[in-house]
Amino acid sequence: MQIVKSVEKRFESVNSQVPVIAVPNLKQLEVLKEENTTEVREFLKVRPVHTVVMSSFIQDNGLESELNRGIYYGYRNDEGQLEGVALIGHSTLIEARSEEALTAFAMIARESETPIHLMMSDGTAIEKFWTLYKQDGSQPRLKFTEKLFDLKFPFPIQECEWNVRKAEKSEIEQIAKAHAEVALLESGVDPMEKDPEGFIQRCLRRIEKGRTFVVFENQKLVFKADIVAETDDVIYLEGVYVSPEYRGRNIGSKCMSKLGANLLSKVENICLLSNLEFKAAHRCFEKAGFSSTDQCTTIFV
Repeated sequence: MQIVKSVEKRFESVNSQVPVIAVPNLKQLEVLKEENTTEVREFLKVRPVHTVVMSSFIQDNGLESELNRGIYYGYRNDEGQLEGVALIGHSTLIEARSEEALTAFAMIARESETPIHLMMSDGTAIEKFWTLYKQDGSQPRLKFTEKLFDLKFPFPIQECEWNVRKAEKSEIEQIAKAHAEVALLESGVDPMEKDPEGFIQRCLRRIEKGRTFVVFENQKLVFKADIVAETDDVIYLEGVYVSPEYRGRNIGSKCMSKLGANLLSKVENICLLSNLEFKAAHRCFEKAGFSSTDQCTTIFV
């Protein structure tokens, strides 16, 4: 692919600006195609919780789809085996199991035709990725650490009097507004101002797929949570929201506990990420039965 060749030609001059890095062979970097699907899914399945978003996009859209809002790349070792898989695009997600793979993905990300909005990895790998990606010492717009919460049986299920159900398309206005509030809090960008039409369409697509769960009282949204990614083994939740006038009444933990118990009839694990500073949200998730199992780093460009 031309983009890989252009990065390879530039690599020597770019690399000279970095004091110490693992030098990748960019001939081992490739754009992944549908024919690679089985191999890629097996690679990602080694760490199903950490790679659930990439795996879910592949399951939903395939490796080659505009809906992924980016391009899937693979990096192979000398024996031709995958050492890394990355989705480079709007949401840039990295699963690199060697320094060479991480460096190669950072180099190709510099050529991304899709503007990068956020970058994410477990631990602190994405911070090194950012350094290799930018090269000039500049800082990201926003960077924070998130706790990874995990839910699986057995756990104590709270009694919940609320009707946690799948959302309906007619409820899109309140749901999109609530989700935009969560996005603004997390990223500092209001998607309803930046791209209202695209944002509403993405919210609507989740509703149509049966991946948005809500509680309403007197036609007022009380609680919301979305499945952003789903595989055969793991469901990843985001956009957890409780309306301000209902907060402090244990509604969030009760609804999350009930929703979690229902979803665990389909998969072995449910996970979500929460900013390290959101202590009240952490207490809610822990009351619902979630356990903190790891940390991830998220960078907003």
